[in-house]
Amino acid sequence: MGAYMSMSKGSNVPVPTTALRVELGWRSGPGVPDADASALLLVSGKVRSDGDFVFYNQPSHSSGAVRHEGKRDTGGQVTDALLVDLTRVEPAIETVVLAASADGGTFGRVPGLYIRVLDAQRGTEVARFDSADATVETAFVLGELYRRQGAWKFRAVGQGYSSGLEGLATDYGITVDEPQHAAPATAPPAPGTRVQGPPPVAPPVTMPAPGTTPPPVAPPVTMPPPPMAPPTAPPTAPSAPVRLSKVTLTKEAPSVSLAKQGGTSGAMRVNLNWQVRKQFSGWGSKRGRAVAMHADLDLDLCALYELSDGRKGVVQALGNAFGALHQPPYIHLDGDDRTGAVASGENLSINLDHKQSFRRILIFVTIYEGARSFADLHATVTLQPLGGAPVDFSLDECTVPSTVCALALITNNGGDLVVQREARYLVPERGVSPQRTVDYAYGWGMNWTPGRK
Repeated sequence: MGAYMSMSKGSNVPVPTTALRVELGWRSGPGVPDADASALLLVSGKVRSDGDFVFYNQPSHSSGAVRHEGKRDTGGQVTDALLVDLTRVEPAIETVVLAASADGGTFGRVPGLYIRVLDAQRGTEVARFDSADATVETAFVLGELYRRQGAWKFRAVGQGYSSGLEGLATDYGITVDEPQHAAPATAPPAPGTRVQGPPPVAPPVTMPAPGTTPPPVAPPVTMPPPPMAPPTAPPTAPSAPVRLSKVTLTKEAPSVSLAKQGGTSGAMRVNLNWQVRKQFSGWGSKRGRAVAMHADLDLDLCALYELSDGRKGVVQALGNAFGALHQPPYIHLDGDDRTGAVASGENLSINLDHKQSFRRILIFVTIYEGARSFADLHATVTLQPLGGAPVDFSLDECTVPSTVCALALITNNGGDLVVQREARYLVPERGVSPQRTVDYAYGWGMNWTPGRK
């Protein structure tokens, strides 16, 4: 595969295909902040509504043109990716801005930052831009896809912001929730005012460091709408201001209160998303890893539950035990399409309106078929409450022949649900099912019989 030379700032190249994977990459290490990819779909330099902003809290555009794929970490080289289908970009959209924001530090502390555009089908590189001169910036527009005479091009931009994702988003007309300050909305800055420092109304939103809890949410500061009258907003456009906060659970900080994150009602979506690597055998196994999607890999997201009245059970595809959202157990598995090709991964919903009915819930995943263990699986778990900040974590590399992994334990602590990162690989004994193995490990005490899908 012929790699492109890194582009110079301001240069452009034609985009020869319509199905693209936009990859933000950097090298991780001690003291290196996390980074997140985002995209803004613009008409005359502005978004039409907050629904034109695609990022970790709003992972797909209503048109299907842009989708946040998520992170991969392969031996310290980290990527966060967006999938772009240019055939689905609405005719009014002229530009898709491709941006990065740093979480817990500045881009001056992020080594090897780059953006590259790949042909999503072939994996070949279409364009690449390396950012080498970052200092105090906490957000960057690294590049943009734009229409020119009916064709698409990619431009290397390299525009930095010291005001973070908030400054970048408000610059393009996004209304941002202010979780830190109840500043009066009497004299907000005009939309489109580029700020190289914090905006005058309030200090910028500080992204919480991974595993920490952000302060309570204050009333939002609402920016005036963009000057042009937007067309009819996409049906999924949020009515509330965009929330930029998130929480990442780690070994060092493994638990978080959902109430403190604003997750107190409505359906909380639990998502498992993964990539699979096939390994070459022999001496090159570490260096010769290639990404491969397994059409035959069938992973099942499941939940053991214990209700406050003592009832216990399991929600899983096996035996069609999909559960129910509005009656006990108030947990529902959203279908079972486990080909690995579905970008949204596997989802399970928990009804937080009935949180008093839960004593504990264990979210776990089993390999139903297609692989002998999780050894080559890279997975991210995201819990997305309706009103609160998302809680996510990655699974560690699996070093044992495991076919079942305990993901997260949710316990009722005085009416508040606390999420604990488990990321615990279990090895079933011969003749013992993965479900029974999880039951034994966590002392659930249920009776198991063989089941089929």
